[in-house]
Amino acid sequence: MQVDKRIAKITRQIIERSADSRGAYLTKIRAAVADGPHRVALACGNLAHAFAANDADDKSRLSADKVGNLAIVTSFNDMLSAHQPFGKFPDIIKQAARDAGGVAQVAAGVPAMCDGVTQGQPGMELSLFSRDIIAMSTAIGLSHNMFDAALYLGVCDKIVPGLMIGALTFGHLPAVFVPAGPMTSGLPNDEKVRIRQLYAEGKIDRDELLKAESKSYHGPGTCTFYGTANSNQMLMEILGLHLPGSSFVNPGTKMRDALTAEAAKRALAITALGNEFTPIGEMIDEKSIVNGVIGLLATGGSTNHTLHLLAIARAAGIVLKWDDIAGLSDCIPLIARVYPNGLADVNHFHAAGGMGYLIKELLGAGLLHEDVGTIVGKGMKHYLKEPKLGKNENVEWVDIPQSSGNKNILATAQEPFSATGGLKMLAGNLGEAVIKISAVKEERHVIEAPVKVFESQNAMSEAFKAGELEMDFIAVILFQGPRANGMPELHKLTPALGVLQDRGFKVALLTDGRMSGASGKVPAAIHLTPEALDGGPIARLRDGDVVRIDAIKGSIDVLVNDGEWDARTPLSGDHLNNMQGFGRELFANFRSLVGPANEGASVL
Repeated sequence: MQVDKRIAKITRQIIERSADSRGAYLTKIRAAVADGPHRVALACGNLAHAFAANDADDKSRLSADKVGNLAIVTSFNDMLSAHQPFGKFPDIIKQAARDAGGVAQVAAGVPAMCDGVTQGQPGMELSLFSRDIIAMSTAIGLSHNMFDAALYLGVCDKIVPGLMIGALTFGHLPAVFVPAGPMTSGLPNDEKVRIRQLYAEGKIDRDELLKAESKSYHGPGTCTFYGTANSNQMLMEILGLHLPGSSFVNPGTKMRDALTAEAAKRALAITALGNEFTPIGEMIDEKSIVNGVIGLLATGGSTNHTLHLLAIARAAGIVLKWDDIAGLSDCIPLIARVYPNGLADVNHFHAAGGMGYLIKELLGAGLLHEDVGTIVGKGMKHYLKEPKLGKNENVEWVDIPQSSGNKNILATAQEPFSATGGLKMLAGNLGEAVIKISAVKEERHVIEAPVKVFESQNAMSEAFKAGELEMDFIAVILFQGPRANGMPELHKLTPALGVLQDRGFKVALLTDGRMSGASGKVPAAIHLTPEALDGGPIARLRDGDVVRIDAIKGSIDVLVNDGEWDARTPLSGDHLNNMQGFGRELFANFRSLVGPANEGASVL
């Protein structure tokens, strides 16, 4: 089926806009392919250093330069549940590579921090910047020029986007992304939210809250709600960088280990040494990026990707804009309901048909580019298969089920949960912002109310505890943008705003900070650009100003007399006290160099 005309038009616009930058990028990576990433370019002393710790068989293979050598770039640490399973992956990959006649080496470890751990803490102000640090760390690992392809081991938040930017910078190398999978289902997400709100109201104590949280986050694997981590996994599969059906297989299972081994074998098959050479920089093109946006919209995914997708695209010479996302949102239906836009978690989503069913529905409705490159061949048709364990516990690929296993989780494109995607772009006299409405009730898609202005999460939390917010209002949190403090997520506000909304008040959030994939039932206009520290209009807001957030029309405006508004002096961020402690002093240059949210909030 031909792709929808509206999608085709937006794709053409991106291609035309990106012609010069994409052309320069392709020239660069093609020159790198011509130079050859192979070890023959290294002097004997360089090569000896590079395989000194390998066993004799690997040394022999590498010195002959006749076999593929895989770089393993890993985000393993054993504090964070999502990345703990990666500890054993290198051994699986190395053995699979040997079995296939190749070699694999751990080329780099990249940092992996968890927004769930740092939420509301000073360390959260390093989170967004960690994406670009991860990209740089990836580049350092690959700079040894020892490799014919790379396997990227990452799951959460900024890690996968950082790995993608690093991989695309080395776009002459094939790349396969290897997921770890979600933890098994624990405490239902709606129950977790209920208990958090009880704690916010002071009705239960910290011990009861911790017991509930520990039932939610209880074992190895990523969190099971559909936040940034699992949006990352969806994105890697719909971009053709995961093996089909591999994104949401639980860690510690025979299938997970078999898929990890299969990923290594596939990476070896697509190097320049064989007949299926698939460098990531050639494979990921404008159509691929559009597919990524479509997957995000069709599943109601993380708002963080309105930053990350822009930065990923630019790493490939592709200029993606918020307007493109807004245009696609108008024609992509919401066909998945996974918490926070439904009660199911990603394990339920996977069991209901998962990524294969999602891709089938989008392709069948002409809502996805089929003719794109993937690690398993040309065309998204390859992703209409799912893995099963066959004889000797090897992976076999079978056709996906043709119908949803649970219509409350996965709908059809003809009868979706919503006619349009879960993300909307807002523009008006306050600037540009993003809002996620897939979990917001329709009667709250437009909020017009006076504002209460705060300069931190803590200030608003204290006002809530003091009973000062029992009213209709829009909470404005200033100085949370990339330049001010690294654009932290503001989930500390979610329980309080949820309580007030449940009490019948019309409430919303407006900020130049982030809320991310866990954005839920409270309307949240986020990523507001220009940010307050740059003198953006948000810095002119004062308590009592009426603001209208309209997610239907896509507008965000302050309703103040023009003369009065123009005469106001923006609040200054000179008093901010967030430059020291928890490593923040090391990131002063990042804060000064970072670009705006509507360009990906990148320092690269």
